[in-house]
Amino acid sequence: MSPLLSRRLLLRALGLSGVGLAFAPTLSSRALAAPSSRRTLVTVFLRGGVDGLSLVPPVDDAAYHRARPTLALRRTGEGAALALSGPFGLHPRLEPLLPLWNEGRLAVLHGVGLPTPVRSHFDAQDFVESGTPGRKSTPDGWLNRALGVEESAAPLRAVALQATLPRALFGDAGALAMGRLEEFRLRVGRRGAEATRGFAALYAGAVDEALRTTGQGAFDALSQLDAEHLSRLPPTSGVEYPRGPLGQRLGDIARLIRGDVGLEVAATEMGGWDTHAAQGAATGTFANRCAELAGALSAFARDVGPLLERVTVVVLTEFGRTVRENGSRGTDHGVGSAMLVLGGGVKGGQVHGRFESLTPDRLQDGRDVPAWTDVRAPLAEVLRACRPGVDLTRVFPGFTPGAPLGLFA
Repeated sequence: MSPLLSRRLLLRALGLSGVGLAFAPTLSSRALAAPSSRRTLVTVFLRGGVDGLSLVPPVDDAAYHRARPTLALRRTGEGAALALSGPFGLHPRLEPLLPLWNEGRLAVLHGVGLPTPVRSHFDAQDFVESGTPGRKSTPDGWLNRALGVEESAAPLRAVALQATLPRALFGDAGALAMGRLEEFRLRVGRRGAEATRGFAALYAGAVDEALRTTGQGAFDALSQLDAEHLSRLPPTSGVEYPRGPLGQRLGDIARLIRGDVGLEVAATEMGGWDTHAAQGAATGTFANRCAELAGALSAFARDVGPLLERVTVVVLTEFGRTVRENGSRGTDHGVGSAMLVLGGGVKGGQVHGRFESLTPDRLQDGRDVPAWTDVRAPLAEVLRACRPGVDLTRVFPGFTPGAPLGLFA
């Protein structure tokens, strides 16, 4: 190996390329496809604490309107919510999702959250992604534990389309993080070609097995992406993703699904949901976030086409917002929020879970939507559908799911 290509130089190259790596030592044997009984699971984490009462407003609840004189969405009139089942509506800027709802492919779960209120973004996100609320010492994440370590696993088995590997994918099972497919390259300026040629040799000779297989796993994934030209695979004819990070990331995930690379789990995220001031109702900051979210999810569903029957998408957040709007016409950190689940096998066209009138006597601490449903319950149900036979006691230690929520047919 050339002395110009040092280990430090190569690691710096990886950092510049926007790639995060986490591979288990057992991933040296690769397969090209996930078992046919499994669905691909895609998670979209909405960071900042989404106001579930604006995402899926209980428009028939008088207490909701009393608590939000400027933020409440109406059942009828200008800027009204889109009618769903029962007392609920859908934010008008989520209209691109309405066909999925009408087709029975989109389900909503209200009042979802951590079993004990946590109003710190950092702590709440950590607990949701670790799958062990109240325990900060958990070293891995629920998605990684759900994957398990397999001797025969595709190099693109678990992928995060975001700048860094999310907490939920920390652990022994192999996972990759990349900003976008086009960025998954080795870049070291004039030495780029030499870095690519020397990549495998550099790590093949490493003494430490974990280090060697980390490098080999990345090289295998890079080779597969290059060989199949996935980064240049155009969306399905007529599908256009909205501009913005989420559209680009879901477009890349759709490429991996359509490319049949053995993708089992994909994770991505979207920020900008911390709406303390000037939140808006049918228009404004929150509405703009909704438009980007709905446009990206709708494009993704149309892009994967019939393959959506083998895909489940979960949209979740760390906590909800206060029921009452604040003096800045925004909402503060709360407890329960809403979750969206869409894709194959989903029992859609319904709002699942428990929900009660938002009178102060029924709220958490007199101010918040309670976590009527522990966030682990729907995630466990999703895993049963996507990964039959998964050991839920290992994925969510100390948690015993109750009666099924009925999210899947």
